[in-house]
Amino acid sequence: MLRDPRLEKYFPNLAGTGYEITSPEDAGYNCIAWAAGDSSSWWEPDPMNVSYWPAEAPREISTEAFIDAFKVLGFSPCDSADEQDGIEKLALFVNSSGEPTHMARQLPNGKWSSKLGKSYDIEHAFNGLAGSAYGTIVVLLARAC
Repeated sequence: MLRDPRLEKYFPNLAGTGYEITSPEDAGYNCIAWAAGDSSSWWEPDPMNVSYWPAEAPREISTEAFIDAFKVLGFSPCDSADEQDGIEKLALFVNSSGEPTHMARQLPNGKWSSKLGKSYDIEHAFNGLAGSAYGTIVVLLARAC
């Protein structure tokens, strides 16, 4: 099981809830792209149109813009993080100012997977990344797969 003490410093819940590094570091994509199933692009609603962002969603850092971006992919808000057969789920984290900071996707085994900025992909528990770095999970999204 691969781990990195630097991650545990920034995300203290990881050590207690368990995690595993599942990829080498890669600056070519971010957590938003990873949640969308895209490991070849950087997704971000930047106003300069430098990064990929669905044309149907506003280019703004807001919970609503992120929900709109993932509606394009067939996701809609849901109430439970519990694993369900045939359902893909995503979690949107926001900071104390209410700005989106991170997205994670649920794996078929019920654990969660995240791309940590330009660093690793990791497999982790639902609340493994909650805390000062990424904030809290405020929206869950789901779609049939």
